[in-house]
Amino acid sequence: MAQRRMFSKRIVESARFLKMPPSTQALYFHLGLHADDDGVVEGYNVMMQTGATEDDLKILVAKNFVTVLNDDLVTYINDWRENNRIRADRKVDSIYKDLLLKMLPDIEIQHAKARADTGKKTGVKQPEDNGRPVDNQRATSGRQMDRIGQSRSGQSSIGQDRSSSSSVEAVDKNDDDDDKNKLLKEIKNTAKDFAYCEPTDSEWSAVLRLSKKLTWHDLRLVALTVNAKISNQEVERPYPYLLTVLQEKVKESQESNVR
Repeated sequence: MAQRRMFSKRIVESARFLKMPPSTQALYFHLGLHADDDGVVEGYNVMMQTGATEDDLKILVAKNFVTVLNDDLVTYINDWRENNRIRADRKVDSIYKDLLLKMLPDIEIQHAKARADTGKKTGVKQPEDNGRPVDNQRATSGRQMDRIGQSRSGQSSIGQDRSSSSSVEAVDKNDDDDDKNKLLKEIKNTAKDFAYCEPTDSEWSAVLRLSKKLTWHDLRLVALTVNAKISNQEVERPYPYLLTVLQEKVKESQESNVR
């Protein structure tokens, strides 16, 4: 999924947009920033992050800026195609694509297509390049061969390169684990503050095992959902609920990788 989003001046400078409260305008921008490549976003999570209210979302719906697709406030940005133009060979399909087509059957969705030069599958995020094709792949192939030849000329440099690479990978992995632990600590603190409970050893062991199978981004979405449910006292047993959400997210991630 792309890391940059755009907004059409025709939309955000219109009287219809500017007459809305500042908090509602801010929610629209945040929804756009967090939306996937089909313009779908988990509105509830964004509202929790930004402090927006349901009234702000209702105004956006009433003004026809967004469409809420289900009770979990999964939301589609109506002017998505005008705001953002994504190359078909870079597009990653939304995990809510089926829901989007069910609720808005007449909507025009951009179809992902394979790159002519690589033949790689599209619509699926690739771990090595985060789902984005490398534009200069052909142009750099010659330089890459030169670097390979240079590295073969000295065994000591090979050892140094491998050592350096291993160190970087280790640092990245440790940083990722630290960030995940922070998210899990937030969930633990929320459960303690609002539900007055601690996990059993078996529950926490299962939480740690499932968390290792998720990226930090996916685990963050889980944390936002679970913390919100616990804070609103919508779940009586936080850790069984957390395990259920984690299992669903892991299954969803595995199915996405298979596709």
